[in-house]
Amino acid sequence: MANRYDTPANPEGLYQIGSNNQVLLNKLGIVNPAEMDRVELELLDQITESLVDELAADKGLSVSDLCDWHRRWLGNVYSWAGEFRSVNMGKGEFQFAAAHLIPKLMQDFEIRYLAPLACHADMDDSELIDSLAVVHIEFILIHPFREGNGRLSRLLVMIMALQAGRPVLDFSWLDKHKDEYFLAVQAGLDNDEPMKTVFRQVLLDTQRDFA
Repeated sequence: MANRYDTPANPEGLYQIGSNNQVLLNKLGIVNPAEMDRVELELLDQITESLVDELAADKGLSVSDLCDWHRRWLGNVYSWAGEFRSVNMGKGEFQFAAAHLIPKLMQDFEIRYLAPLACHADMDDSELIDSLAVVHIEFILIHPFREGNGRLSRLLVMIMALQAGRPVLDFSWLDKHKDEYFLAVQAGLDNDEPMKTVFRQVLLDTQRDFA
């Protein structure tokens, strides 16, 4: 007989049967991590292309937009896509925001960072780097979703850069220097300069690509 205090297992904490706890429970029955990476990347490319076509340069971005992007990206893969996570998460010994704080933190994120640091065509490189770095830090430290926070944060700053009249950002430096990048994330708790250095390099690589 079930205990009256029993609750159904949280789907965010479940893994796909047969995946050896390497792939989250998903609608597609995927058990191979490489296949899931491929599917998620293809879907991300699709929504990125759509957003580039849809978003006007002067459109203000909101937390509601981010939830909608996440849902459009992963809604056919995960039942909880577009919803704030309800499980705590960390990387190694570093913990992201506690799950129960996320709704309030994301409200503050929009008011204190996303809206005031909106990008526009008149921004110089220094202003743009400041906006991208701070927004990126705050989003990553909150880590609002169960999956895809890093990629969604890149999508967010890429859209912001496009609104500032810049080309699609080149993130190859981040992929080659993951440890250094994550140290910049950790430093972002009280110092955004390391992340500004990261985005200075990103913008430099982007400008070289389109020179």
